[in-house]
Amino acid sequence: MDIRKLNKDEKLPMELLLLADPSREIIEEYVNRGECFVAEIEQQIIGVYVLLPTRPETVGLVNVAVVEKQYGRGIGKQLVMDAIKVAKTKGYKTIEIGTGNSSIGQLALYQKCGFRITGVDMDFFVKHYPAEIFENGIQCRDMVRLSQDL
Repeated sequence: MDIRKLNKDEKLPMELLLLADPSREIIEEYVNRGECFVAEIEQQIIGVYVLLPTRPETVGLVNVAVVEKQYGRGIGKQLVMDAIKVAKTKGYKTIEIGTGNSSIGQLALYQKCGFRITGVDMDFFVKHYPAEIFENGIQCRDMVRLSQDL
């Protein structure tokens, strides 16, 4: 598997990005401000993440997604670890990530990769997304914020 920056002239892997965020408009907005990276096997995109500068010396890791048929193979962890490495080489001091309160697997993954919970934005998904979101039988209401010093 290779992970690389998506070139400006390449088409966004929108279907994959939509797995992690149901809003096409929000995705387009942050991809335009950030850098999109893709994981490939034999020229097929199987994973994606976006690094989004947020404040001086701080970058957000958004939209970590893996195609369903590749679940359980450690690709998500490789994407997160690559994002941490790239952020360090770009000179960032802090990397942040947010996920839904119902995203149990993602919460575990990010903590295994060294992130610590720093806060909760109550009702974030209720306020910013028109349709209710459910995962693992739980309504996704709150944004759990995590960060890591680099």
